[in-house]
Amino acid sequence: MSFKIHVTGAAEEAVKRNVPQLVTDLVASGITAQDPALWGPAAEDEASKRLGWTEAVSISRPLVPEIVALRDELRAKGIDHIVLGGMGGSSLAPEVITRTAGVELTVLDSTEPGQVLAALRDRLQTTAVVISSKSGSTLETDSQRRIYEKSFREVGIDPIERIIIVTDPGSPLDASARETGYRVFNADPNVGGRYSALTAFGLVPSGLAGVDLEELLEEAETISLELAIDDPTNPGLILGAAIAGTSPLKDKLGIVSDGTHIVGFADWAEQLIAESTGKQGTGLLPVVLDPLSTEITEGLPDLQIVRLVDNAEAHHLFPANRHEGEILVSGSLGAQLLVWEFATAVAGRLLGINPFDQPDVEAAKVAARSLLDNRPEATTPAFVADGIEVRTTGDFLGDAASLDAAVDALLAQLGPDGYVSVQAYVNRIALSQLAGIRDLLAAKAKRPVTFGWGPRFLHSTGQFHKGGPAVGVFLQITQNPVEDLEIPDRPFTFGQLIQAQAAGDASVLGEHGRPVLTLNLTNPEANLVPLFEAVN
Repeated sequence: MSFKIHVTGAAEEAVKRNVPQLVTDLVASGITAQDPALWGPAAEDEASKRLGWTEAVSISRPLVPEIVALRDELRAKGIDHIVLGGMGGSSLAPEVITRTAGVELTVLDSTEPGQVLAALRDRLQTTAVVISSKSGSTLETDSQRRIYEKSFREVGIDPIERIIIVTDPGSPLDASARETGYRVFNADPNVGGRYSALTAFGLVPSGLAGVDLEELLEEAETISLELAIDDPTNPGLILGAAIAGTSPLKDKLGIVSDGTHIVGFADWAEQLIAESTGKQGTGLLPVVLDPLSTEITEGLPDLQIVRLVDNAEAHHLFPANRHEGEILVSGSLGAQLLVWEFATAVAGRLLGINPFDQPDVEAAKVAARSLLDNRPEATTPAFVADGIEVRTTGDFLGDAASLDAAVDALLAQLGPDGYVSVQAYVNRIALSQLAGIRDLLAAKAKRPVTFGWGPRFLHSTGQFHKGGPAVGVFLQITQNPVEDLEIPDRPFTFGQLIQAQAAGDASVLGEHGRPVLTLNLTNPEANLVPLFEAVN
């Protein structure tokens, strides 16, 4: 399947205005040659060690036989269930790769104790676990590794036979894992986590789960030459200009899956774009939408729609499919991954920011760690209604004394160019219906609404929330753990960890002047009805 992109309206004007200059500036060949000067002097140091994704296909190919051999070895022993402990880009890429291929992968990208326990209780005897951490010091994945080691030992399984490590060479995890005797796959250290889909981070868990990795890499390779050429037909230049070159800038990017064979791609693209562009008060806010989402029917002037289809060239020819002003994109999964990475780098140049750093991600981690170390008493709620504790950062509640009044008070903080971010620090397996709050709030607010499961979004869209335009309002949903779980050799539990992560993020957002309404479910199942009524 060839890659196709079709643009109309403001996006088409952006392409006509920007692509010729990008071609003249030799941006495509410069990215392919890993020229770190393309994003300005301030970005040069970081860019010099973050462009390895441009040659990921060739670097990753030697990994494939190793991954396949390990998969066959595990299956010969009856081990056919793969769990991935990872966060951000290192979990979202394998999620879209395996879902599109139709193979099973349990993605554990949470510290919520009920979700961790559900994974532990699922076929442990036939499970192998991939622990992925670029830095080798990610708190969430370290905690997941510790609990799986303990669980395997408790049933008489040697963890060395069941745990596989993916990390950068020389990281703390690389050293300790090799010393312990774990099987280790090293990723290219010159690739950031969100650009790592076609490196060991994307390939090891996907391949062990059963994905045809050769086919995926072949799909990416077929588009590589087009991306390297300084030509007006270069799809990476076109897509980058279309999403980041509109005038005035349409800085909300609605990504819609409309009949595409690729499953969950918008979630992966969301973290790539938000973390790469959301800084220095600018950026593109990706909003994952359905074809009938309110944001599309409202025709919001600052929202650029990107529609993922299976044939962009043919799609626009039918009157019923003519979406004027939208960007239509189609292509195989491997090609899409590489084109979007390329386009995001181009978008960074057009926006005048460094698309490879994440300066505001660390703040929430530091705040959470401080709360874990000091363990202060929870702040007193402003009020409790229907078993839901209401807290805020910022003084915007006024005399609100009900859940719906509290939600209305938060939405009253929305400006004409604002957005709502729903952040659910809950068990997303047991409370998956919470995602439905997004559509209700969009209908109520008539503005773009994003939805993220905590804490995984902290490693991606969390950067945009703090470093992007200060126009967001934040609805944080937390829960009391139904059942808590100790983290081996740590002075805190999984329940305490996720509570600290939520509280730490809220405090940092508050310090940045962002209004946060926190609704804590003291009895999650019983609290769902009043919660949905409050946002309806």
